[in-house]
Amino acid sequence: MQTMLLRVLKVGDMFSVKSEKSETGVLNKRTLVLQELGVKYEPTYVVTALGNLATLQFYEGDPMFATMRLQSREYNGQVFMDIVATDLVKK
Repeated sequence: MQTMLLRVLKVGDMFSVKSEKSETGVLNKRTLVLQELGVKYEPTYVVTALGNLATLQFYEGDPMFATMRLQSREYNGQVFMDIVATDLVKK
């Protein structure tokens, strides 16, 4: 995991999904598009915020520090890669 300084490009709507791993059986989820700052070609990331992080209010252009975890999973013979935010702090 690495903490980076990023800018919010797009904010998706928060929605709830069923989750057996959640204590309440429901998990909040939001998708953010974040762009890295301070590098030559500024890569972008589509990041999923889960739980309490998904309830935070974000605005396009907001700078923030984000710690992200890369994870992969297999489903029906295909491998999928996810980027999940583990911590988001507005600057």
